[in-house]
Amino acid sequence: MTTTTAPDIASIVRQVIAELKNSATTVPAARSAAGGGSFTGHHGIFGSVDDAVRAAQEAFEQLERLGVEGRKKAIAHIRRISIDDAEELGRMEFAETKVGRLEHKIEKLKVLGEKVPGVEFMKSEVFSGDHGLAVIENAPFGVIGAITPVTHSLPTIACNAVNMIAAGNTVVVNPHPSGKQVAAEGVRRFNQAIHRDIGIDNLICLIAEPTLDTAGALFNHRGVKLICVTGGPAVAKAALQSSKRAIVAGPGNPPVVVDETADLDNAARSIIYGASYDNNLLCIGEKQVFVVASVFEQMMAAMERAGALRLNAQQVDALTKRAIVMAGEGAHRHPVPCKELIGQDANVLAQAAGAVGREGLELVFGETDNDNPFVPTEQMMPFLPFVRCKDADEAIRLAHESEHGFRHTAIIHSSNVRNMTRMGRLLDTTLFVKNGASVAGLGLGGEGYLSFSIATPTGEGVTTPLTFTRQRRCTLVDDLRILGSADSISH
Repeated sequence: MTTTTAPDIASIVRQVIAELKNSATTVPAARSAAGGGSFTGHHGIFGSVDDAVRAAQEAFEQLERLGVEGRKKAIAHIRRISIDDAEELGRMEFAETKVGRLEHKIEKLKVLGEKVPGVEFMKSEVFSGDHGLAVIENAPFGVIGAITPVTHSLPTIACNAVNMIAAGNTVVVNPHPSGKQVAAEGVRRFNQAIHRDIGIDNLICLIAEPTLDTAGALFNHRGVKLICVTGGPAVAKAALQSSKRAIVAGPGNPPVVVDETADLDNAARSIIYGASYDNNLLCIGEKQVFVVASVFEQMMAAMERAGALRLNAQQVDALTKRAIVMAGEGAHRHPVPCKELIGQDANVLAQAAGAVGREGLELVFGETDNDNPFVPTEQMMPFLPFVRCKDADEAIRLAHESEHGFRHTAIIHSSNVRNMTRMGRLLDTTLFVKNGASVAGLGLGGEGYLSFSIATPTGEGVTTPLTFTRQRRCTLVDDLRILGSADSISH
């Protein structure tokens, strides 16, 4: 695939930042109700956390006055631009991040239009009784601080923005530095369209030059009422240690179990599709496979029939040495994926293993033992280790160990309902997919809605607009009860 047609996104962002520096004379300063100061910005792109939060606070107050109809119009523009500009923005992201697959960068933006929930999720509860009326509403928090990953830079921002704005919030994003340019361009386009339509700018704000320091400032800013983090173990841990309430979409290491009752050809097609999607960058993607010994060789043959490339033992060893490195010291030393191979194409991995790839190759795989470092590692590359197990019980037990208690995602291919039930209860994951690809758990080939933030450590699960709300109860005493006793009516 080529990236030569991608626009010069670096020059676009340099221009935006230059406009920021000159904004005192080119953009009118706005008063912030939050802090009484002023901020300058340009369609959501800001040079400091303080300015971004102040702008987002003013936008929040303006959005409140427009009500649900204003929210509908705002998120409609995010959906439209994500779909209409998907190819251009997808190429920008692929050119900047240099990970994943171009067609999936584009597809992840297009699916926002129909799969990510909006204001229709915002339902109220009503309790009516002898003593009056109580309404339970889902109210916004205000300004949300968000951290987004390089693996899905703009799709995560767009998806979260739809959810958060549908709930009545605004958001300030500290994007991953390696995806900051496409993030800025997408946010700029969203805000421009929203401002033209409803007159509100800065519903989505973004730090133009994100760093660890700006992330920390966002976490601790008094104007930020809620934190939403999507990323790996380090950023998830930092969010969990924050004094603010945090919604944390942390790491996963999804295992697959294939038992003797599985439809092996369907299992092979599903595993290849899920594990190769965006070169296995998805946190829900299949990462290791445990197969019952009685059907192990048949399963390996099914994988080859479905188009995956099988590595021999020597090639698996060569790839393991290249693709997995050790990090940390002493008792904290552990395997991690080699950065140079994260999100790279299957042919790149085949070459690293000493094998010969082919055009259109989506996945490489091979047999390993359970001690191979690919098994416990969220490798984020299109190679799958297959572990031979004596029976379904052992396969489920090893799957549980490899998942590390993240309780993120697990997959089983089986016709045995008892095996499905046993695995589901033991792993207790947020997503549990039976007889399909991992992405079916997010409504892609399965039922349900989509989100690119799956909050497992904090328990919210697949995020929706309701995730970003707080409950508010409004009570009216001894009135508005239409059906009552004759005695109460007479009074």
